[in-house]
Amino acid sequence: MSKNSKWKLFGILCASFALVAAFALVGCSGGSSSTTSDDTAAAEAAADVTVTQGKLTVATGNPAYPPYVMNDDPASGEGFEAALTYAVAEKMGFSAEDVVWVRTGFDEAITPGDKDWDMNIQQFSITEERKQAVDFSTPYFTPTQAIVVDSAEGHDTYAKATSCADLADAVIGAEAGSTSYTWGMEKINSNIQVFNSNADAANALNAHQIDGIILDTPTAVYMADPEMEELDSAVLIGQIADSEADPLAFLLPKDSQLTPY
Repeated sequence: MSKNSKWKLFGILCASFALVAAFALVGCSGGSSSTTSDDTAAAEAAADVTVTQGKLTVATGNPAYPPYVMNDDPASGEGFEAALTYAVAEKMGFSAEDVVWVRTGFDEAITPGDKDWDMNIQQFSITEERKQAVDFSTPYFTPTQAIVVDSAEGHDTYAKATSCADLADAVIGAEAGSTSYTWGMEKINSNIQVFNSNADAANALNAHQIDGIILDTPTAVYMADPEMEELDSAVLIGQIADSEADPLAFLLPKDSQLTPY
């Protein structure tokens, strides 16, 4: 895919995100001017129950990966999840200046216990198991899973794989606690190597310590693009058939007073 084509696709997906979010938010507000005072009161109430009064503290990954957050800079508002966060914050009554970004690990965020953030967004899929420890917002995206493999000379054993069966002996990496890890264990083999982040998995692939990485498809497309220079030599071999994952949503502390918003 050329750079222009890639960014055209990126723009289409961003527009789709915005459209879905807009419809969801309009549905909640009722779309009537008569609800303005109610909306204002709700926004003021939300500001009173956040970790820091008057601020919305939002956590994301460390690092935060494209195309969900561009250049590891969520405050820029660039990327699917960064832009969506600011749109949601605005609807909740928070200005962009009132959004405070912090970083967490993926597993850390879904572990039961007190949190120092109001919402967390880093491609968390909604599962019944996670609901025991945290709350979720309404969904904003449902990704598929894809596989990127090493294509460097001498390390390209799986570069022409056409099925998960072809990867039965491959060493595949995935982020700890992710849906990608679950799909890898189910569809590829039981030897999925766990990493703290996709960035760590990318470093392992560049060092030829693993044969490939399983990722959500938007991230896989980005990482496999040589123009993005995330991987030294890799190829996207395809999506996993029927791998529509659980939908993604904002994660909130268990029984958060913000969950109804």
